Amino acid sequence: MEYRKLGTTGIDVSLICLGTMTWGEQNSQADAHRQLDYAVDQGVNFIDTAELYAIPPKAETQGLTESYIGNWLKGRTDRDRLVIASKVAGPGEFVSHIRGGPRLDAGHMTRALDASLARLQCEAIDLYQVHWPERHTNYFGELGFTPADEKNVIPIEETLEVLDGFVRAGKVRHIGISNETPWGTMRYLQLAEERGWPRIQSVQNPYNLLNRSYEVGMAEISWREQCGLLAYSPLGFGVLSGKYLDGQKPPGARLTLFESYLRYSGEEAVAATAAYAQLARNHGLTPAQMALAFVTSRPFLTSNIIGATTMEQLRENIDSVHVTLQRDVLDGIEAIHRRYSNPAP
Repeated sequence: MEYRKLGTTGIDVSLICLGTMTWGEQNSQADAHRQLDYAVDQGVNFIDTAELYAIPPKAETQGLTESYIGNWLKGRTDRDRLVIASKVAGPGEFVSHIRGGPRLDAGHMTRALDASLARLQCEAIDLYQVHWPERHTNYFGELGFTPADEKNVIPIEETLEVLDGFVRAGKVRHIGISNETPWGTMRYLQLAEERGWPRIQSVQNPYNLLNRSYEVGMAEISWREQCGLLAYSPLGFGVLSGKYLDGQKPPGARLTLFESYLRYSGEEAVAATAAYAQLARNHGLTPAQMALAFVTSRPFLTSNIIGATTMEQLRENIDSVHVTLQRDVLDGIEAIHRRYSNPAP
């Protein structure tokens, strides 16, 4: 396994991070513990979760993922060498079952953190992230920016001050953001410098062969400000593995079970996926390995968050860290990208 620094913390995190959002929905607690045991044995020390999980979000399964991790952690003696990341939910109709509609203010965030700590059975969370902004902006695949009435929006200043209190109390070691824009990222950094508040150490945004929009405004920030990308959806909901090509619907797969997850399934995205899959096979790689190896090769990346519902998928995804893409493969990727530029932003 390879490791990179988490921002300016001095903490080494594995280049592969174990994503967990299917646990509690597509995966049982026993499945989760098998995945955790295997990943740690392979050198993975970075585990990412959220108060929202399992996915798709619903009241019956909310928090189950953190509970599965907590039950696993309590039986281990190596907690100090693991980096546990979680997230606090922002507002939105799809999370109305959480605290009657979560907000990024002191009351909601304190309740969220205390509940996550209890489920994780931890004294502190190593990396606590704002899952998505309070304000209206372009995330979760929304294109463009349209100004909106923000008189009731919790400002970033208030949210960051709450996070500062968590760090001072010893309940959170470091902080990060997720689904953020260049403006939001720089605002967090500016406020931290001005007020002496904690500095964000990472940005967890989508990044994959079908959506390289992070490169446009965010990659330079990640590099220059030492708050690297934690790439989620590196396989685009599993689409880039090629398993859905030609209309296939594998039993138990996410897009077979949850047909509304269409972000990476548009006509151009399907055509691009077929081209990437053929390129990989032409060079003796699996489509998943090539897609993941491309993400891990990026200099602005801190860690690649992989997820799996089967042990076979988990092994292939973790093994991608050993794949180095040759120049002709990278050139082929760029040629396809020029033809299908970000078909699933």
